[in-house]
Amino acid sequence: MLRRWAESLAGVARTGLGFTQSQYERERFEEVLKIAGDIKAAAESGRDGVLDSEGHVIEWMKEVGQGVPGYATPKVAVGAAVTNDRGELLLIQRADSGVWLYPTGWCDVGYSAPEVVVKEVLEETGIEVEPVRLIGVLDGMRLGSSRIPLYSLLFFCRATGGSLNIHPLECTDAGWFTRDNLPTPTLGAERWAGPIFAAIDGEHRDVFYDDLRRPVWRGEE
Repeated sequence: MLRRWAESLAGVARTGLGFTQSQYERERFEEVLKIAGDIKAAAESGRDGVLDSEGHVIEWMKEVGQGVPGYATPKVAVGAAVTNDRGELLLIQRADSGVWLYPTGWCDVGYSAPEVVVKEVLEETGIEVEPVRLIGVLDGMRLGSSRIPLYSLLFFCRATGGSLNIHPLECTDAGWFTRDNLPTPTLGAERWAGPIFAAIDGEHRDVFYDDLRRPVWRGEE
């Protein structure tokens, strides 16, 4: 929660820096960035980590633009819920964290979201897929899969070819799993397993998304 608050404060400050021409306001927004950096460092490394919080401020300042390009928004990623003819789900073990999750990737400029899905699954696992439909929109920070703000568009896909051949920099393992045999640790399955396996079973639900928090800043994660 503290990390989310820090990123939100930093977003407000970066947007303010992108739109203001007042030196006084710039100084105030830069001060907010420093406070947000301390909060994020403390959330990640405890109070001792605050001594290294300047690194967060430097990274945030690199992202400051002018006008609309400087408006701070979440990054966009895609996820692929891939099933095969046996009704199993394709999961990868992420090389960066060791947790299991469906294939994911950042949205690249020049690609549509479904095109990124096809590219990422093939690159990470060697499996060729056909996107069927969008089934979910998830907040990456609430899911626990990201330390920076992002929205992940989750597509239901069918495997059409290829064979498992994992990318050594992206994954340490990959496989096909049933709902009763998910590997551990699996990230966020309590949020996505139900809708994904409903899609695998042929059920057509509305797109799912994170519940509203009331109030937003103090609601449960």
